[in-house]
This record gives sequence, structure tokens and C-alpha cells, in this order.
Amino acid sequence: MSIHIEASKTAVAPRVLLPGDPLRAKFIAENYLSDTRRYNEVRGMYGYTGIYKGKQISVQGTGMGMPSHAIYVHELINFYDVKTLIRIGSCGSMQPNIGLRDIILAISASTNSAIINRRFDGMNFAPTANWELITVATKHAQNLGIDIKAGNILSSDVFYDEDPESWKNWAKYGVLAVEMEAAALYTLASQFGVRALCILTVSDSLVSGEKTSAQEREKSFTQMMELALETAVEIDTSQP
Repeated sequence: MSIHIEASKTAVAPRVLLPGDPLRAKFIAENYLSDTRRYNEVRGMYGYTGIYKGKQISVQGTGMGMPSHAIYVHELINFYDVKTLIRIGSCGSMQPNIGLRDIILAISASTNSAIINRRFDGMNFAPTANWELITVATKHAQNLGIDIKAGNILSSDVFYDEDPESWKNWAKYGVLAVEMEAAALYTLASQFGVRALCILTVSDSLVSGEKTSAQEREKSFTQMMELALETAVEIDTSQP
């Protein structure tokens, strides 16, 4: 048992989906998993383990932002021996050709956060996804008929930016979208030698101003959920 997860060591599967919203974890557990049991409700951050297509899989809420996300990722890896972690979250599109509900595979995650570069004495580390997970997710996206976008995203520490135009500089360099967690996930996965991938659904557009509702973000992003589940269960978690 860790500080923020009240589960026994064997209660968490070696593959975990990581939604920021704990209610999205609950939705996935209730709608996609069988033989489901809830192993965590500390701070309302629900965690569940169940069976999907014959494989054990867990879903753990992580909250918003890199500090919260990093706590759960660190504990899952170091206290529960999790080997494959897939973030499933929402993001804001920075490109005119990426609209609401489009699916993005984050190959890499730029960041404006000091959480990453403080590990490297102020130098820049480039957090990237695991290639095996990218390859498997791409295959399953084709099988599911999902037209994915893939590339660099921005993991930001700031949701309400004092400069509402600051995203445009990132967009100029081809960054696809902004979210708040992936750079921490990829950095920790690199540090501890495990697999990580971030799959995102566009919930709003910084270009057009369009946005989805909180209920839609919780319950309607099912393409992303199904893609993550299919990807996770194909990975052999016994191999490094």
C-alpha cells in the first residue's frame, strides 16, 4: 500500500489506464471491464481493476496537472510494479485541421514546466512515448477506423494563461494540442524503464473556440477509451 493508493500490491494490474477524471475511470470500469473491483477511493481518486478480453487491466484517476499525475504514476510504478501506463485525457487543439473529438497520439511532450528541467540542472529533456505502444495503438486505430493525428503536444502547468495568445508560438512550431500531464508521465517512464503513451481526445479548440461539456468529456470519449484498452491488452507486460 502506498500513501495515495490504498490497494494491496496484487490489487493493481501490470497495465493501467490513466484518466485525469476519476469519474472517467468509473465509467470505463462500469462499461468495459468485467469482474470489476474498486481498489482505491483515497481523496476521491477512484481506481479499479477488472478483465478486458481475458486480460487483467486497471484504471486509475490521477487528477489535473503534472504534480498530481506524477504522484500516482510514481506510486503505480514503484509500489505496484506497473509496466505499461496509458494516459487517456482531453486536450485543446492548436491546429486548424484538428477539431473536436479528434484523437491524438502524443509522440513527444514539450512543456513549460520546471518539474522536468529541475531534474537535469536546468537543461532540456525531451519526454517521448514508448515506440511499441505507438506502433500497437496505430494498428488498432486503423482496425477501429479511427483517423488519428500524431506528433508533439504541450504539457502545460497553466490552465488560465495571463497571455491568451501564448499558445500561438507553440502552434507555429507544429505542436498539435495542449494538455497538462504527459511530459511528467513520459519522464517517469523513462526514469524507471517502463512503457508509457498518452492518447488524447480534443475537448476544445484554441483556434475556433469550440468546446465540449464536462459530461461529454466524462462519458462520450469512447473511441479513445476503446483504443487504449485494445492497445494495453496486446502488450506483454512480462517483458521489459
